[in-house]
Amino acid sequence: MSGRKQFDVDAALDRAMRVFWQQGYADASLDLLGTATGLGRGSVYGAFGSKDALFRTCLDRYASIYGAQYERALAAYPDNPARAVEAFFGVALDRIADPAVPGGCLLAQSASQSPTLNADSRTRVRALLDKQRERVRAALSIPELDAKALDDLATYVFAVNQSLAVLSRAGTAGADLHSVVRIACTTVAETLARAKAKSTRGRWPVPVSSP
Repeated sequence: MSGRKQFDVDAALDRAMRVFWQQGYADASLDLLGTATGLGRGSVYGAFGSKDALFRTCLDRYASIYGAQYERALAAYPDNPARAVEAFFGVALDRIADPAVPGGCLLAQSASQSPTLNADSRTRVRALLDKQRERVRAALSIPELDAKALDDLATYVFAVNQSLAVLSRAGTAGADLHSVVRIACTTVAETLARAKAKSTRGRWPVPVSSP
């Protein structure tokens, strides 16, 4: 509209997302968000409704960006779940090593600060984390794993991924994070191999009748 200041919504969201990611929800003041986005306090409310609404929109944007990367990694090895998990962890390690973004993970950090969030934001964080776990579960699903074993393995992979974010935020060296991933990938591969071996042992040969 003529005479009205325009702004790039996506660029503003990216900058606001970085503030929440770097500072955490509680310390992401409206002044910081306004400075980052180039919007005044009133304009932040006018454009996004509230700090909570802006936070949830940033969560969705973050999940969309990295969720797409996770999905591509997991889908790249449809016949090799262990390799898919390795690629999944690779996305997290690449993000952690990227100097252009804050340390850790916005979802993991937001989950750790759940007491400071309102009910809608807590629900959004939980839903996005659950979606990540379900992606992993789908990639690990093989006929030889029963539902309980599949749930346990998916939760393990999900938990390791979240721990990478927390450890990196605390300054853990990249080499140590790679060691964590290496051991986790070995655990996944061995678990899947045991399940397949157990299934094979359970298949008794069909007796052949004498002529």
